[in-house]
Amino acid sequence: MGQPSFQASNAVIYLTYGLFLVLGTGIAWKIGRNQTKGDFLAGNRTQTALPLALNFIASALGSGILFSYPQLATLAGVQGVVVYALSSALPLLIFAALGPIIRRKCPQGFVLTEWVRQRYGIAAALYLSFVTLVTLFLYMVAELSAIGQVVNALTGLDGLPVVIVECIVTTIYTSLGGFRISFITDNVQGAMVVGLIVIATIAIGVETKIDPSLIDPSGLTQPSLLGWQLLYILPVAILTNDFFLSNFWLRTFASKTDRDLWIGVSVAVVVILCVLTLVGCTGLIAAWAGLWPGPDPENPVDGSVAFFILLEQLPAWVVGVVLVMSVSLSTAAFDSLQSAMVSTASNDLFRNRLNIWWIRGGVILIIVPVVVLALKAPSILQIYLISDLVSAATIPVLCLGLSERAYWWRGFEVVVGGLGGVLAVFIFGTIYYGDAQSGAELILLEQGLYQGDWGAFGAFVAAPVGGLLFGFGALALRLGAQFVTAKVTGTRFDALDRPVPAIERDDVTGDADDEAESVSAEQPGLSKGTGKFF
Repeated sequence: MGQPSFQASNAVIYLTYGLFLVLGTGIAWKIGRNQTKGDFLAGNRTQTALPLALNFIASALGSGILFSYPQLATLAGVQGVVVYALSSALPLLIFAALGPIIRRKCPQGFVLTEWVRQRYGIAAALYLSFVTLVTLFLYMVAELSAIGQVVNALTGLDGLPVVIVECIVTTIYTSLGGFRISFITDNVQGAMVVGLIVIATIAIGVETKIDPSLIDPSGLTQPSLLGWQLLYILPVAILTNDFFLSNFWLRTFASKTDRDLWIGVSVAVVVILCVLTLVGCTGLIAAWAGLWPGPDPENPVDGSVAFFILLEQLPAWVVGVVLVMSVSLSTAAFDSLQSAMVSTASNDLFRNRLNIWWIRGGVILIIVPVVVLALKAPSILQIYLISDLVSAATIPVLCLGLSERAYWWRGFEVVVGGLGGVLAVFIFGTIYYGDAQSGAELILLEQGLYQGDWGAFGAFVAAPVGGLLFGFGALALRLGAQFVTAKVTGTRFDALDRPVPAIERDDVTGDADDEAESVSAEQPGLSKGTGKFF
């Protein structure tokens, strides 16, 4: 019962990686020779609903779910499991809702930052690009750290060699084939994960014995303050942070039609919701089977390992299935993040002018600091929560520009609002805790989301509300400065003028198109413009 043998564990892990290496390099060798740089970076309007669904599933699930969801179940019970699963799955619908809108506004783009550059200008685009790249980098660190810990918990093996092998495997086929390879391998990995989840669920259901007398005393079926707080915190944190994940935007732009996108995302949402609920319930099962919090109430076992405590009671072949599933989850998530980081950096920083071999070299080089930081993940991953606060502060002020009525909104407001939202968290923390140091620590969320007071909840209220307040304050400041400048110079105040729409060529005027193009180049929000910061 429990752990597979040393030899069996190694065979399962490295045969799985070998399968993905052969699959990825084989496909890359076949299509990579005739692949353009555009194909390497993106796959606009090439994919139908089912491959999209499998890709969203593979990209949204990483091996870290085996720690986080059971842990929340032990802290917030059934309420926490349901809230966390819904908060993780439903936000993906935003890509189906906003994808068609952004694609119409920016038909040649393949990441969100391209629309931001067009709508708000270079400064706002570089700001969003920086935050996006940092978020992707941290997700990569988190994924490597998670798979190392999963392997150690399941098999007792050192996780470092597994981390290195995963990096080598994904880097080889991703550097050869780019986004298209990541997309194809995610189809296989997504289908594998769904099948393995079903097998593992059945095995756990058959083999685990729940003690009904432990259900009510556990308190896990009752609502809690934390559960009610997470009802707001998690949707805000996950929904806004998803905007920073270019791997989702690449797949959004890859849909052939808007209908394919809606169907694909909807199927993925249902599957992801089911998977996350099942994984989260293992924390409940571990508690009701008497396995968690352990034999010593004074020193309870950490809830993050509840899933693995449960597996120790099951046959070794079940652990083997979960091991294959974990490797598949991690590989799919990691190669998606790799291709997303390269596509984002190429588009945002170099405007896709770099030779494809330089881009491939970038895929390889970025792995070195990722692995180094993954080894220090327990301290580094605290920064991961900062991206949630930054996204909660930035995305509301960013999305105002999607409305044609907000034509007066500029990149200056987006940047000031995003940074101001983070400052608002500091201000709230200083007032709430009574000192500036605690306010600064709240920006880092050093106590996590489950600290038991209203600090984390207040932080995720302060970030978006503060971002909007600072954004509108920046708007008033900009308009005031432009008004004064217009009065001093004797020029017309035109900051609130509606952008002139594109004018079709007229047989009489003949040059109307040229005039419209010139106007659109100076106005934000038009398809041919580059936007203004001020």
